[in-house]
Amino acid sequence: MTTTASTATETSGLPSSRNPLPFSRPPSDSPDSPRPTEINPAESDVAESDTAGFDTARFDTARFDARDYLPGAGAFLAGFANVVMQLSWAPIGHGVVESRVTGGQLTRHPYKRTRTTFTYIAVAMLGTDEERARYRAAVTAAHRRVQSTAASPVRYHAMRPDLQLWVAACMYWGAADVYTRLYGPMEPTAADAFYRHAARFGTTLQVRPEMWPADRAAFDLYWEAALERVAVDPTVRAYLHDLVTRRSLRFPFHLGPAGPLVFVTTGFLPPRFREELGLAWSAADQARFDRLLRRTGSALRRLPRWARLFPYNLVLADMRLRRRLGQRLV
Repeated sequence: MTTTASTATETSGLPSSRNPLPFSRPPSDSPDSPRPTEINPAESDVAESDTAGFDTARFDTARFDARDYLPGAGAFLAGFANVVMQLSWAPIGHGVVESRVTGGQLTRHPYKRTRTTFTYIAVAMLGTDEERARYRAAVTAAHRRVQSTAASPVRYHAMRPDLQLWVAACMYWGAADVYTRLYGPMEPTAADAFYRHAARFGTTLQVRPEMWPADRAAFDLYWEAALERVAVDPTVRAYLHDLVTRRSLRFPFHLGPAGPLVFVTTGFLPPRFREELGLAWSAADQARFDRLLRRTGSALRRLPRWARLFPYNLVLADMRLRRRLGQRLV
């Protein structure tokens, strides 16, 4: 695939208090461009307590109903794009590619891994504090086993709060972007409330509340700085290409034409990430993508809320049933 320059007509649709296109800084094409230094896991203040990360005093979300701002269609439409964004940080990309926790690998167990990810989003955004604590314990048990070895090209540990913060930031960015593309911009007060609530994407795990940027303007600054660490090497790029085209997925998930998924995934990726993967995108592609999302949003508006929320309501009910039956959550 070859990269084409992004046009000025591209917009993210992400509600922003400061810059509507916070990812638009062009990256350096020089292979000699300096990359940020890796953070030593021993210096990252990894939270280990079973109660850390649940102080929500900063975030008054009692009067906010996230169900109105979490379109379930985004899980299917933008899920692969969000995976690309998360894995574009080298420690996370190599942590996934090299993971020895085979039960959680998307390429080996696509249904199980998808269910786990969807359930995490549902529990984080819609679950009770007790449910978040239980799911946190289950995910943490798996994360403790994901760490680099002497042969790894970069150092990583899935328990590092700075890496989890980037994953949470991608989840928030993607959720807000999907909503805006489907339904139009949120009202500023709703956008602020959704942003505060989205801190749960991180604080459900080891991200401390004070690590979440204080407001959307602070998030824009974090996002721009975090883009400096985006660097997809050939190993991770090959993994992501095979994932987006579904070549690496097991039967029957690899069947069918790859073109529609590649198109939608590329459309949901900001230009910085398209360039890292060498994905082509034109003004005509953008216009077709925008039309597709507007029509999809128009159709979704006619559905009752429980249908618009699917699959998050389904996986949340499934998690609650598995808890009652004493089954594993992850």
